[in-house]
Amino acid sequence: MILAQSIFNNHGGSYLVKGQPITDGYIRSLKKLAYLPSAVTSRTPAFQLMPPDDIVQENTRVDAIQKIFSTFESVEETGHMDVDALQKVSEKILFDLINRKENLVQLTDIRLHDTYTFGHSVNVAILSAMMGLLCHYTKKDMLLLTLGALLHDLGKINVPLDILTKRTRLKDEEFNIIKQHPLDGAKRIMAMDYALPSPSVLAAIASEHHEHLDGRGYPRGLTGDHIHRYAKIVAIADVYDALTSERPYKKAYTPNIAYNIMAHIDKGQFDPELLQLFFNNVSLYPTGTVLKTSYGYAIVKDCIFGKTETPIIILFADQKGKILRIPKTIDLSLESNGNNSIQMVLTDNELRHFIREINIDPSIYLKN
Repeated sequence: MILAQSIFNNHGGSYLVKGQPITDGYIRSLKKLAYLPSAVTSRTPAFQLMPPDDIVQENTRVDAIQKIFSTFESVEETGHMDVDALQKVSEKILFDLINRKENLVQLTDIRLHDTYTFGHSVNVAILSAMMGLLCHYTKKDMLLLTLGALLHDLGKINVPLDILTKRTRLKDEEFNIIKQHPLDGAKRIMAMDYALPSPSVLAAIASEHHEHLDGRGYPRGLTGDHIHRYAKIVAIADVYDALTSERPYKKAYTPNIAYNIMAHIDKGQFDPELLQLFFNNVSLYPTGTVLKTSYGYAIVKDCIFGKTETPIIILFADQKGKILRIPKTIDLSLESNGNNSIQMVLTDNELRHFIREINIDPSIYLKN
């Protein structure tokens, strides 16, 4: 297997880097360190499929996670934060996004041991900054949006650790404590208004990122235009990253499942135009995903902005799993039934079984 995301320790030191072949020894060591599962690409030494490029550099993520960790720690201990350091992180995120604007979101996180809250805040900031870029905001506005996203969960400082890390369903009284974190974060931000740019906007992002357009959110049940536009953006990034992240109490959803939940099951929660714009830039079927389609079995070769529901695929087997003599490249966006041709994404277990049956790792079809 090839590691599709780097693994770091709490201090940002690298254990294993993205693109590195995995050995049994590495797996044993990671289990001893209690790491959660990480994404991999090809499963055969015959062809080592490298993971797709991220929308920001890896060192940008690591630096941002370290900065947000020290920020939360400082605010909890002293009530102050290094605003200049956070603004520099925001600028670096924007710099990377602008220089990598052709890249779609495929894997949104790196793995740092036991730092979900901080890694999540950084992922949300990166995804929100991407949205600011897609909305053609000014640099000043994008920096403000990114900073607000970095601080959106600041109020979780007030939430007991045993509730934040609980592996089972929260009791009503525990969830009521969680529901206070948006307002607690806004209060902490306003208490530092002397140091922060546009503190009222940053406070609005913190206090409103769990509000829903239909009024079913918390803490105040705001609706529609009563919710700040930046908070609507951060809400989308927040839920997407939470759904697609592996946690001790849940498996990570694939991007296409996250899209279905956010666009259909949770309809009314998000701004529909912003949601569509977001998923225009997120690979619902990342490169290397193995699919069962109406044409047969295929592997995703590429995904184009605005056409993320209809990727370019390489068809390599018929519907019964018989290998085709000549693989066929199909751009689903050009097919009349392209939107309805994908029947399922093979899960890890299904893919393992399928590879044993056909005795071929589908990733070899991406070799050329």
